[in-house]
Amino acid sequence: MDKTLSLSKNDVVAFLGKNPRTFTLSDIIRYIRERDIAMVNFMYPAADGRLKTLNFVINDLAYLETILTKGERVDGSSLFPFISAGSSDLYVVPRFRTAFRDPFAPIPTLTMLCSFFDFEGKPLESAPEHTLDKACRVFTERTGLTFHAMGELEFYVIADDPGTFPASDQRGYHESAPFAKFNDFRTRCMLCVAQTGGKIKYGHSEVGNFTLDGRIYEQNEIEFLPVDARDAADQLMLAKWAIRNLAQQEGLDITFAPKITVGKAGSGLHIHMRLMDADGRSVMLAPDGSGLSDKARTAIAGIMDLAPALTAFGNMNPTSYFRLVPHQEAPTNICWGDRNRSVLVRVPLGWSTGGDMCSVANGAGAVDISIDDAYSAKQTFEIRSGDGSADIYMYLAGLAVAVRHGFEMKDALDEAARYYVDVDIHRPENAARLAALPTLPVGCHASAEALEKRASIFEEGGVFSPAMIAGVTARLRSYDESRVRDALADSTLMLDMVREFFHCG
Repeated sequence: MDKTLSLSKNDVVAFLGKNPRTFTLSDIIRYIRERDIAMVNFMYPAADGRLKTLNFVINDLAYLETILTKGERVDGSSLFPFISAGSSDLYVVPRFRTAFRDPFAPIPTLTMLCSFFDFEGKPLESAPEHTLDKACRVFTERTGLTFHAMGELEFYVIADDPGTFPASDQRGYHESAPFAKFNDFRTRCMLCVAQTGGKIKYGHSEVGNFTLDGRIYEQNEIEFLPVDARDAADQLMLAKWAIRNLAQQEGLDITFAPKITVGKAGSGLHIHMRLMDADGRSVMLAPDGSGLSDKARTAIAGIMDLAPALTAFGNMNPTSYFRLVPHQEAPTNICWGDRNRSVLVRVPLGWSTGGDMCSVANGAGAVDISIDDAYSAKQTFEIRSGDGSADIYMYLAGLAVAVRHGFEMKDALDEAARYYVDVDIHRPENAARLAALPTLPVGCHASAEALEKRASIFEEGGVFSPAMIAGVTARLRSYDESRVRDALADSTLMLDMVREFFHCG
């Protein structure tokens, strides 16, 4: 067995001993037979950003083979606003590589994510997962590289305040129990996510914590490992589903909302990206390891150029713009920099120093086995504007388009240099540099306008369908911008809007 599979928490992977991308119909049927699986669930994303579920009882082998290979019909008009009731039938067909044993089902259940197909049996052009697939395929065709991504999933856990060991307000970063109340809950979430196939990097408590009306609000984060962007989207969708289900079981409430009260840390969905060559090696670092490669800088240039339009996919309700305000460690200006949390795109530490830190920490000879030298594979860059309102598939598709756009821009490296900053742009002494930087949209209408202006780039290559772009901009324009302006000046109105979008995405 591949050593990368031997410790998998996904029971299907562990049982079959295979890379999920190689799962076959026979594999799935064998797992169902030998694990005494009684039910099969199909899950698929809808326009509201949530996973929907279709349940099957396994009647006999012929029926099982039919649903696994032919899928089933669903009402597309109830899932997506761009599909009319007069021609609404869609097929949903499972992707075997996403199979996992449902950790919440009392009946032994195998669950798989699905792809959408139209009445001709062709992939639905406007389906979120197909849009991301097209974006990744076109990116590879044009650049010869593969687009990898990972998410930092932030959320608040909410429960009655026990009144013991109070945490320091807005000082919850990496706090331990008993001052952090939900570390054990977060670790159980991490195990559930791993059982669905999620590749987790780590989890920790985050900055935000406060009490309000006898309830404690504690911010947590689960961060993933970089994988193919299509897998990254599936993992994030399943993670949100798993966290909410475990919270329901344990009598807790959860929100991924970008902002839930005034003056407290909001929750983002930071997306890290890296570029891999055809041999599976990272191309993020310069050959001498001294910093980012020209390819990485070229990719960042594309994101800088399309940053306003990307908010249409990453910041999809009015409360997003309560978070994107100055001095909140959320970006407002279009720029990038190294290890700098005041910028839109940050290049974090990437283990490019070449030093043997383990031997310093543990003594010479502590590393007594051979390990892979994968320092360069750890280097990423992250965009910090997105939040829990994002349509995860569309957002990652938009980022894949933006990175590809960098490779198609003239003078991309010069553009990257123009947006680079090496200072905290919000300090008074850097006011002139801040004033020279363009800004992100300040509301949903401005975000829609930004997308419309650059729509041709997202539609080029058949990645985003015009219907999908039109649907996104119509949704953004449906919100009353005057409510947002009023709420920014009135905390009571802000909280009313927060409640409306509390369970977004």
